[in-house]
Amino acid sequence: MDRYQAMATFVRVVETGSFSAAARHLNVGQPAVSKTIAQLEDRLQVSLLIRSTHGLTPTEAGQRFYERAKAAIQEADEAELAARGAGAGLSGCLRVSAATTFARLHIVPLLPRFLDRHPELDIDVILDDRVIDLVAEGIDVSLRMGTLADSSAVARKLATGRRSVLASPSYLARAGEPRSPADLAEHEAVIYSQLPNVWSFTREGAEVSVSVHGRIKVSAAEGLRAAVLADMGLTIASDWMFSPELASGAVRRVLNDWSLPPLDLWAMFPAGRLASAKAREFARFVEAALAEGSPGAA
Repeated sequence: MDRYQAMATFVRVVETGSFSAAARHLNVGQPAVSKTIAQLEDRLQVSLLIRSTHGLTPTEAGQRFYERAKAAIQEADEAELAARGAGAGLSGCLRVSAATTFARLHIVPLLPRFLDRHPELDIDVILDDRVIDLVAEGIDVSLRMGTLADSSAVARKLATGRRSVLASPSYLARAGEPRSPADLAEHEAVIYSQLPNVWSFTREGAEVSVSVHGRIKVSAAEGLRAAVLADMGLTIASDWMFSPELASGAVRRVLNDWSLPPLDLWAMFPAGRLASAKAREFARFVEAALAEGSPGAA
């Protein structure tokens, strides 16, 4: 039994959740995957997977083996890339997580260019607004925005985005345009439930905080976009979130002479593990693409 191939097969089974899905990714038959896992369990004398009607999940021993096996595969990839030189292409599967709206507008459209550079690479994109456990979900690199809660995490800042008060022209025609932060108290706000409803502004060293209210609160960025574009109120958001509409005029910035705290974009890598060459190259690619002119980048 090829130990490297067995580890790679097991890692893919854990990440896909089934023998059949792993077989499709590896371009082999399902019986071959099942046989490899059975031989691996026999060699190690432990059960690595729990089989149920809901699919496959690793046992405690299987989870430990998965984490070490994936790290070993990544280090082997690093060794090969070092031997081949910096111009070598990437291969295998890269698992990326990102917030749904940001990825839809700014990451997914970039993927054809990245894949063209690396024809032997596959990308699995996990879209989720929540902060997920990178190790538990088998994520190679996560794109996250805002302040990082875990100071021990392995992170690299990729870009900084402008935040603005935004509204549709129809809403502003109906409700009037605020001239100062205090005017926001008289407006309908679309509130993002993951952020406080107290908005803080600065201008020439002075800081003003305003409590806003609104009849609609949403838990995901897609809902925030839909409500603003339906003329339901104004909101605070990064320019990244509304970049097409800012370009077309479908939404407008107001209170331009006041500043809001900017929003940082980070590449997060699983703690305690060497970041793979694939993950690091993808982070560099996103950083360069945003610097080239993605709306909202500063």
